[in-house]
Amino acid sequence: MGPMASPLEGTSAPVFKIPVSVLVVIYTPALDVLLIERADKQGAATGFWQSVTGSLDALDEPPMLAAQREVWEETGLDATQPGCTLHDWYLQNVYDIYPRWRHRYAPGVVRNTEHVFGLQVPAGLPVRLNPSEHVAFQWLPYRAAADLCTSASNAEAVWQLPRILADSAK
Repeated sequence: MGPMASPLEGTSAPVFKIPVSVLVVIYTPALDVLLIERADKQGAATGFWQSVTGSLDALDEPPMLAAQREVWEETGLDATQPGCTLHDWYLQNVYDIYPRWRHRYAPGVVRNTEHVFGLQVPAGLPVRLNPSEHVAFQWLPYRAAADLCTSASNAEAVWQLPRILADSAK
C-alpha cells in the first residue's frame, strides 16, 4: 500500500488511511483467480487470503488509477500491458473495518467504501509479491478461490465473476 492520508499536512499529527479502497479480482480467460496471502508485521503468513486490495493514496485519486497502482505494488503485474484488461465493475461494498485495523484510520472511522474491479490477464504471467505485504500466491479456479477468500466481500466478488463477464459481453 502507498502513503496514507494525513489529517493535517505539514504537522506531526498522526497519519491516517483514507477509508476508500479498491478490490481487484485478477483472473485468466479460464477463470482462474489469483489470491495472495497477507503477511503480518513480522512478514509471516497469516492465513488471510485475498485479491489485491488497497486504499486510495489521496482523496482525489481516481479508483481506477488506485487499482492499477495496487496491482503493480502487490503483484508486479502491469494492468496496462498488452493482453491485460482492467474493468470497473461499478460495484461498491461498504463494510465495517476489522477492529484490528481500525487504528490505521482517523478516530471514529469504522466503515470503508470499496470499489470493485476485475483484471483479466493472460495465463502464465509471472507474479512478484511485495514481501512486506504478502507471503504467498496461488491461482485457483474461481469457485475454489471464492471459498478460500477470508473477506466476505472479496468472496462475493469472485463468485460474481462469471455473471459479470456474461453481462459485459451483452
